[in-house]
Amino acid sequence: MRFIDSHCHLDFSEFNGQREAIIANAQALGVKQFIVPGISLAQSQQLLDFSQHHGPTHIGAGLHPYFLSQHASEHIVGLGELATAHKHRWCAIGECGLDRSIGEMDKQVALFEAQIALANELALPLIVHHRQSHDLIAASFKRCQPRYGGVIHAFSGSEQVAKYYIKLGFKLGVGGTITYDRSAKTRQALRSVAIEHLLLESDAPSMPLCGYQGQINTPERIPQVFIALARLLQCQDLSALSEQLYFNCLAFLRK
Repeated sequence: MRFIDSHCHLDFSEFNGQREAIIANAQALGVKQFIVPGISLAQSQQLLDFSQHHGPTHIGAGLHPYFLSQHASEHIVGLGELATAHKHRWCAIGECGLDRSIGEMDKQVALFEAQIALANELALPLIVHHRQSHDLIAASFKRCQPRYGGVIHAFSGSEQVAKYYIKLGFKLGVGGTITYDRSAKTRQALRSVAIEHLLLESDAPSMPLCGYQGQINTPERIPQVFIALARLLQCQDLSALSEQLYFNCLAFLRK
C-alpha cells in the first residue's frame, strides 16, 4: 500500500538531526510523498530550498494564523510576490485560516481573505486551518469564494459542516484526531461522506495519535491513521481504500 502525508511540517526544528531518517522510515512504510505547508513569509521562502533537498515534498506558501505576531501588514504583499515569482513550485496557498484561540480576528480575517484571493489569482487550492471558526470561515468564503477548493486541515466538526466544505470543492484532512474517543462528532461526520473527499495527514510534529500523547508526531504514523480510518469506515478492502486515498491526494496536487 502507498500513502501521501497531505500535511506535515517536516522543516520544523523538532526534526533537526533526524529528518532524513524519518523520511526514509516513512517511505519504507509506504508514505511516498509529503506536503509541507507554508506558515510565514520567511519560512515559505525557505521551503523553496527545502523541497529541493528533502525527499519527494510538495510545498505551500502561506501565513498561518497561529504565527500571527510574525505577520507584518506588508507580508501579504510579499507572499503574493513570492508565490507569483515561483508560481509552478507551489501546490497550494496555505496554511492559512482562522483561529479563535489567537485573537485579533480583524487581522486574521484580512490575511485569510487576501490569501483566498491570491489562490484564486494563481489557480491554486487552499490549505485551511480552523479552530472554533467554521462560522467565520464560512463568512470569509461568502465574501471571497475560493474557486479551486483545497483541503480543510485536521477536520473536526459536524456532518453538516463537512458537507458544506465538500460542496465548495474541499477535501477533509484526516489525522490522529479520529483515534480519540472524544472525537465522536467528527468520526460520525467522516462516516457520512464519500471516501473520495478524504485525505490522510499527520500534522507532524503535532497531533499525536491516542497512545502517543506527549511524543513528537511523525509521518511514520500515517499507516496507523489509515488503519484507524479503515476501522471507522468498516472497510475490508484495505488496498482499495489506500489507493483511493492516494489518488485523492494526487487530485489535490493535480497530478
